[in-house]
Amino acid sequence: MRRFLRSGHDPARERLKRDLFQFNKTVEHGFPHQPSALGYSPALRILAIGTRSGAVKLYGAPGVEFMGLHRENNAVVQIHFLPGQCQLVTLLDDNSLHLWSLKAKGGVSELQEDESFTLRGPPGAAPSATQITVVLPHSSSKTLYLGTESGSVFAVQVPGFRPLEDRTISSDAVLQRLPEEARQRRVFEMVEALQEHPRDPNQVLIGYSRGLIVIWDLRGSRVLCHFLCSQQLDSVCWQRDGRLIVSCHSDGSYCQWPVNPDTQQGEPLRSCVPYGPFPCKAITKIFWLTTKQGLPFTIFQGGMPRASYGDRHCISVVHDGQQTAFDFTSRVIDFTVLREADPAAAFDDPSALVVLAEEELVVLDLRTAGWPPVQPPYLASLHCSAITCSHHVSNIPLKLWERIIAAGSWQNTHFSAMEWPVDGGTSLAPTPPQRDLLLTGHEDGTVRFWDASGVCLRLLYKLSTVPVFLTDSDPGEHLHAQGEDEWPPLRKVGSFDPYSDDPRLGIQKIFLCKYSGYLAVAGTAGQVLVLELNDEEAEHAVEQAEADLLQDQEGYRWKGHERLCARPGPVRFEPGFQPFVLVQCQPPAVVTSLALHSEWRLVAFGTSHGFGLFDHQQRRQVFVKCTLHPSDQLALEGPLSRVKSLKKSLRQSFRRMRRSRVSKRRPAGSPGEVPGRSGRAERTGLQNMELAPVQRKIEARTAEDSFTGFVRTLYFADTYLRDSSRHCPSLWAGTNGGTVYAFALHVPPAERRTDEPVRAEQVKEIQLMHRAPVVGILVLDGHSVPLPEPLEVAHDLSKSPDMQGSHQLLVVSEEQFKVFTLPKVSARLKLKLTALEGSRVRRVSVAHFGSCRAEDYGEHHLAVLTNLGDIQVVSLPLLRPQVRYSCIRREDVSGIASCVFTKHGQGFYLISPSEFERFSLSTKWLVEPRCLVDSAETKHHNRPRNGSGPEKALGRARNSGSQSDGEEKRPDPVMAHALLSDERVLKEIQSTLEGDRGSYGDWRSQQVAMRYGLSKGEAK
Repeated sequence: MRRFLRSGHDPARERLKRDLFQFNKTVEHGFPHQPSALGYSPALRILAIGTRSGAVKLYGAPGVEFMGLHRENNAVVQIHFLPGQCQLVTLLDDNSLHLWSLKAKGGVSELQEDESFTLRGPPGAAPSATQITVVLPHSSSKTLYLGTESGSVFAVQVPGFRPLEDRTISSDAVLQRLPEEARQRRVFEMVEALQEHPRDPNQVLIGYSRGLIVIWDLRGSRVLCHFLCSQQLDSVCWQRDGRLIVSCHSDGSYCQWPVNPDTQQGEPLRSCVPYGPFPCKAITKIFWLTTKQGLPFTIFQGGMPRASYGDRHCISVVHDGQQTAFDFTSRVIDFTVLREADPAAAFDDPSALVVLAEEELVVLDLRTAGWPPVQPPYLASLHCSAITCSHHVSNIPLKLWERIIAAGSWQNTHFSAMEWPVDGGTSLAPTPPQRDLLLTGHEDGTVRFWDASGVCLRLLYKLSTVPVFLTDSDPGEHLHAQGEDEWPPLRKVGSFDPYSDDPRLGIQKIFLCKYSGYLAVAGTAGQVLVLELNDEEAEHAVEQAEADLLQDQEGYRWKGHERLCARPGPVRFEPGFQPFVLVQCQPPAVVTSLALHSEWRLVAFGTSHGFGLFDHQQRRQVFVKCTLHPSDQLALEGPLSRVKSLKKSLRQSFRRMRRSRVSKRRPAGSPGEVPGRSGRAERTGLQNMELAPVQRKIEARTAEDSFTGFVRTLYFADTYLRDSSRHCPSLWAGTNGGTVYAFALHVPPAERRTDEPVRAEQVKEIQLMHRAPVVGILVLDGHSVPLPEPLEVAHDLSKSPDMQGSHQLLVVSEEQFKVFTLPKVSARLKLKLTALEGSRVRRVSVAHFGSCRAEDYGEHHLAVLTNLGDIQVVSLPLLRPQVRYSCIRREDVSGIASCVFTKHGQGFYLISPSEFERFSLSTKWLVEPRCLVDSAETKHHNRPRNGSGPEKALGRARNSGSQSDGEEKRPDPVMAHALLSDERVLKEIQSTLEGDRGSYGDWRSQQVAMRYGLSKGEAK
């Protein structure tokens, strides 16, 4: 009866848990998914981006960031700041207007939605009568002028959104005040442009789509002058002194119109087709900006020759005889130009061009010759190539940190020296207590190193593995290569490049040793590279070795992709991480697990066929172990045999259904361990065992299930493996079939390390009874503390492990946690997660949780992510659940697959292909975003700022505070990126499909979601 007894409530422990654990979603790193609108406040020097999901994000100086979400979740069409105010207005695609304010509360600013408004027409009016096309905030900050599809301009008072009917400018009123010839030539259509006179707030320019432009006197309600264009109008720009109007049109032309109310101008002063004479696409937006030197800047979007360059996304800059068409790799959403903010200034003097593209933000320096790009301190394009894996390293030593930054500086020479021009607000976030790295692997074979210390994710260095291999692309090709005499004068800008030359280059596993500087990188085609950090450029050959994981297995034939061919001879490498050893697995299947021990100079790797150990100091193979089961034919088919895989998946599904129906008539057993491989005896034992009434019945998996030999985890440990008197180095491997292999290693001492070989011998093999996939292995020392990382004790950053008491082995499968004693490997205790809660483990990591009250107190626990998107904290070594939080929606399979934990109770996961959500489980290690924006700073908009700081902050923590156990999950609308609605079907397909690319960051194809299982070691 003891199994039914509940442990008593301990008030002291509950208080301690409140001091240790707290769940917060703190900040979203990266570039907003599906941006749809851009706004900028010259007074506040703050940039605003709206998205299709209804999110509004504000960015200022590094460390200043806010986010708001419309309740309607409609796409944001336009964003406009009220002049000189900490307020902005958004227009959604449902024709609603929303007023937002930055308000100070508790010493920090918060972005709040104050009110909303929908423009209503008279009863019986057509919807187009009030469909808003243009929004003009008046310089008084008290009135909004709204242009509509019907041609009318409505006035609305803010705040309050009270319609001012006496100020409405109807199309009939304009028509009556035009000369007779103008009335006959043009029929009114929608309002395309609304511009206030730069010097006279009582004059407004109204541009209509059919080509009519009028200057309206607000005080006298009359037309001061009008202009008739021969082409359809797209946009209008007013020169700073108000004496010239520049209009752009659908035929790729722009016209200059002098403004003189006394004389009517029948024809434009100048008409120009920049990329004529052949038919061109429309110029959709134009800026005409004056300078002190006298020659203006002309900046416009579009206008490219329709036949040859109609598919390009270009913005052209023309100044002083120089013309460049900046070519973006994704669609341009909008752009603006940063210029002199003082309205009384005589000249614009533009400083920077800010372009919001669909996949990145690009800022160009207009004051430096050649107009180079400015490196952004935030809004990084994480998905410039699709993210395939990630790896977090905490507390980087200063020397390694500086060397990585130095290597990255070699790659940033093409950037401008200009400080980041969007520098509004003040960051109040404290200095990060330590230096953290987030490494992301990408589909194009690159690894990017990000500064994840604070709330601002900043790119430090990019490593490319492509030079090691022979690919279709020429390494001499340059992204910006363009002949000097080419026309149009195109220049590629931006970092977004979603196309990979070879999908086999994709990075699947990363392991960095922060003490030695060794880095191991594994890819899609079975390639494993070991790299070391070099501060100088070098040219050398990469040594190659081959690991045949099939060994003596007969009758197997690999049907997947071929291996990558290594480049022969010496290869030139730039400063940074340089490879010196390439281990090629055969068959060249995706590498599913990787471990590096820099003190022993060993690297272990695993695929769906087995695992191996390589000595990268002596450049020799130690051993390989084939884990393939005779029924694992699917593991040899590779990613090119999808149809066969799907057929086998369906067959297995029906077999499981039949087994389930039969077993319903028989009692089933509880999970346990069996030493042998006799599947028939195991199933018989299960059927004859009695199921505890408080547990769910779990269907036993058979050895015939696919990918049982799939290696899920590898782990190095110095522990007691043979007997209790001597400890020795060891390698542990866990497979998808619930098998744990333990190898004892003989590593020669340092003085004989280069002469004597490393030897390995298999000592133990554990078979979990339910054959659930092993997702984690951990050894605890005599004090029940996890063993330190390699070289951690040598650098005095950790206490030496207790080698006197008995060690314990923790094996985490998808269904349960189980602790064994070492060296006997006898079961001590377990936690049946699936049987008790119905969930399966997807990620597990050891984390240290410090108390927010006592500086010197902390505990080691397991951070666990399940397939339901819940995060649990489980105590060590007693395996007692501490807290549980709802973090990721269960339908967001890619988000769950991308999750990575840190050593101090934080984590990251992808909420879109381009954004990481950061969360914290700890009360002490909380990256709290704090910032302040004051409208009074408009007086000091030219004050110096540091544009390369490492931090940014949200005005407040989103979704902060703890969630109680069992609390119903409330999905965040911003994170609603489910790939498939039926997770059960998705699981079934994923369980048998091998992912050669595993790009869980690429939401463009559902096949990627199906492939992620193998690439991330998450076969279900």
